[in-house]
Parts: sequence; structure tokens; C-alpha cells
Amino acid sequence: MKRIVTFVALTLALVIPSVSQAAPIDFSGGVNNEYMYEEVVFITGKPIKFEGEIKVTERDRRDSSTVSYKMDLEPSDEYMAEYEGAKYRKNVTYVTENENHSEIGQTTAKTTVTRYNESLDIEGVKYDLKDYQFFKSDAIDNRAASDFYSGDITARKYYTVSGDGQDGTITVDISGTNSGYENFWGSTETQSIDHTITSKVNVTTTESDDEGEVDSTDLETWTGTVNFKTSDSLTQSLRYSSNDAHHSSFEGGHVKVTNEEAVSKYNFRLPTGSGTIHLNAQNVPQLERLIVPKFRDVNGHWAEEYIKKLYSLDVFSGNSTIFSPDTPMNRLDFTKAVVKSCDIRSNEDTNKRPGRRPKDEAVFKDLPTSHPDYEHVKSAVDKGIIAGTQDAFGNRVFNPNNNLTRAEAITILIRALGFENRAPNPGYVTSFADDAFIPSWARDSIYMAKEMNLLVGDSSNRANPGKELTRAEASSLLIRFLEFLENDLQKDYRDNIVNFN
Repeated sequence: MKRIVTFVALTLALVIPSVSQAAPIDFSGGVNNEYMYEEVVFITGKPIKFEGEIKVTERDRRDSSTVSYKMDLEPSDEYMAEYEGAKYRKNVTYVTENENHSEIGQTTAKTTVTRYNESLDIEGVKYDLKDYQFFKSDAIDNRAASDFYSGDITARKYYTVSGDGQDGTITVDISGTNSGYENFWGSTETQSIDHTITSKVNVTTTESDDEGEVDSTDLETWTGTVNFKTSDSLTQSLRYSSNDAHHSSFEGGHVKVTNEEAVSKYNFRLPTGSGTIHLNAQNVPQLERLIVPKFRDVNGHWAEEYIKKLYSLDVFSGNSTIFSPDTPMNRLDFTKAVVKSCDIRSNEDTNKRPGRRPKDEAVFKDLPTSHPDYEHVKSAVDKGIIAGTQDAFGNRVFNPNNNLTRAEAITILIRALGFENRAPNPGYVTSFADDAFIPSWARDSIYMAKEMNLLVGDSSNRANPGKELTRAEASSLLIRFLEFLENDLQKDYRDNIVNFN
């Protein structure tokens, strides 16, 4: 019987700003969509897939969060004939305490279990969870473009076994890791967890002989292992939709498509055999139509699609019908675009209050707090994306109207990701033919941009760090940056881990 999955969410205050979130249900390898939750259970010594109803309740406070799972499951269709009448119920609550390290832009989190109730009734035998010790610790790096996190998990479950002539215990030792990210374009969390199952059960059997019925009890012991990799991903992408009407003021526009998918792969080795089981669940896609750009000077331009996408996402804004794709991009416009690319929804909220300005002293001498784009620039400073320079009088300046160079653009993007620290130790040489002309302050970022395929050399394999970017070239670079947030991260955090270890 199919049952609907029910989600209940109560949000008080978010610890880490989040616009999209996806994480596996519990720590058992289960997957879900809007209608069904599925999980494979192994404590009986055989794999049995259960499915059914799950209720999720979440509460977030300033320094802590609570999530509770309540499940009422029965064997899936392919297992129902063999295990008809079996019931699997689970009710568990996890509490996460967060510690903010704002001076280094990081957060640490500790998760424990505060409430649990789990039982499996199958073929007259009942498995009851009597003790559950669970400890999880995460480190979160809060970057401008994306929050990256990684954690370690250790736990132990202790079950009693009773009924149908059986009496004993089962211990499940659990260890593993989780890793994930969150940004405007989506989020992915992947768990890789090992279960070691140790069963010690006295089995009483009754035999008949000439003197009547005789009971005999044997201690049956076995050990099995299960490894599962479970990943839940939420992604947003843009799709162009044409306008079928000929007599219209626009030809078409972009649609934002939101998809969520959970996948799981169990590898098990039990006394009854070994094997692999795959689970997959997908939500119905959500659609959101975006604004339609009406630039008059980009039709037929090689960067037309990039420019229109960025305008639809409000990365580029304004009511002008002229974009000037072949003129130089300045530092202010690019910085504003990067900040909006990193957190588009946040900036939509900011744009609703154009008169709100910081009360503190301007961070740059040449950009007053009254400037309409001041908040975007200040956000870039606060998040470590830009730093500015000093003028001849010792003032901190931004040079907002200066033309942007390739080295400056790449440095801003890599800093937004926090990847500049992933470059080799100082003294390395990049693979570009003009390596000697790369300024020291941009070397780490240019190296990482090459590794990420964010930057490619020209026909002579030159990075051209001092070359000024046109607005069209900057648009192309921004689209590649967004594609990395949209696609490359998911591939790294889900496909590579689940399918290639």
C-alpha cells in the first residue's frame, strides 16, 4: 500500500543562511520523494526493503537545530509475499548545537540523539532498539558563493530479540562521514556509512522423540557488514521557453527549474549472501518563470544567451535597453554581479529597501555610503571577495570605474569560492605560456581557475592576466562560474562519491 510522505517544518531562526537545502533522511540509507520513503533493513540477517510514511519535523534556533523523523513502514511490493504482516516503526530526534567562529568565517556543529524508539516485527520475532548512542561533528566553511561542510559520524545501536523461540541481542556499530555544500543554485549532501552487525541469539526448537517433545536451545551468532552511500541533491537550472505567439512583445524567456533527487547504494555482506541494492527517488520538478530581458544591442551577439540569462536572474539589472557588450566591464559592475550571483535571493530582499544604507564609515574613500551599489561592494568586502588598494595619500580605495582585468576578475571569483587556499605551496609555476606576467596576488586564483576549467588559455596558451574584459567576456565568465555552482559541485559531491568511491 502506498503512503504519502508528510513534511512538517517550523523555522524560528536559521543558523546559516540557506536558500536551498537537501540532506538524506536519517542515517540509514533511505531515500524519499513527496509520496514515499524507502529503506533497506539488514538486522534480521537478510536484506528487506521497507517503504511507507515518514513525517519530518524541523526546528531551527539561533545556535541549535532539531530534526525528528517518525516512520511507519511495511515491506515493499517485492518483499510483501515473503514478509506479509511485517511492521517497521521508527521515531528518532537529533539535536545539533552550533558554534560560530565568525573571525575565520567558519561554524562547527555537534549532533546527538535525544529521543529514539525503533521496533521491527517480522514473522513472530520482535527487534526492539534499547539503546542508541550517536555522535556527529561537522565543520562548515561559510564562503560567499557556497557553504562547504564535512563531518564524521560514530554510533552504536543495541537491540533485543524476542519471540518465536528466539531470545538474544543484536549490536550495530556505525561509523562514517558526510560531506556537502549549499548555495543559491542548490545543495547536495552525501553520506558514506559502515554498519557492522553482530547477532547473538538463542534459538529454541522443539523436537519429538519416543519420550515426547524435547526443547533444545542453540546459540546462533553471526556478523555482517553493510556499507551505504546516500546522496540527496537539490538543483536549480535555467531552461529557455519560446513564445509560440507571433504577435507578442517578446519571443520567449527563461524558466528556473528546481529538481530534487535522492540516490542510495547499499553494499552488503551477510551470512545469507552478498550483493548491492540501489534506491532512487525523485520529486516532481518545480517551475518559476523569470523576467524577460529586452536589450536592443545583443541580438545575434556571440554572448547573447549569457547576457540574457544573467539579466533574467537579476545578476544584471536596470531598465536600460542598451547593454554595450563590447565595451569594457568596470570593477564596480563586475563586483556587484558576483555578489548577486552568490546570493541572488538575498539581494532581491536588499533591492526592496533601496534607501537603507549602513551607518558606519564608508569602507572605501572613493565609494560613499550613499552610492546605490554601496551595499553590494561592502558585502564583497565583508565576505573577503575584494580588498581594494591604497592611493597616494594612504586612503583605502576601490577604483570602481576602472576597467576590469582578467586577473582581477578571476581573483574575485575564486575568492568567492574560497579556493585560493587550495593552490600549491608558493614557488610553483602555472602551465600558461605567460606565467612570468601573472601578478603574485593573482597567481593562486589563476592556478585554481585553470584546474576548475573556469579559465582556459588563448590559442597560444596565454592567460593574458592584464587584458581588460569586455562586458560580453565578463558575462561568459560569470555563466561558467554559475555552471560550476550548479553542476560541477553536485558531480563532485554526489556522483564521484557514490559511483567512484
